[in-house]
Amino acid sequence: MEAYCFKCRTKREIKNPQQVSLKNGRPATQGVCPVCSTKVFRIGKG
Repeated sequence: MEAYCFKCRTKREIKNPQQVSLKNGRPATQGVCPVCSTKVFRIGKG
C-alpha cells in the first residue's frame, strides 16, 4: 500500500503498516516512509 510522503513529496510504499481507527470509526493505515522515516498516513481500508 502506498501513501503520500510530505517530506519526499511523492508516493511511497508504507513501511511497518498498522491498521488504526479514526475518532469517527473510519479505518486508516499508519506507517513510516522507507526513504526518510517520516510518519505517513492513509485513510481508507488497506
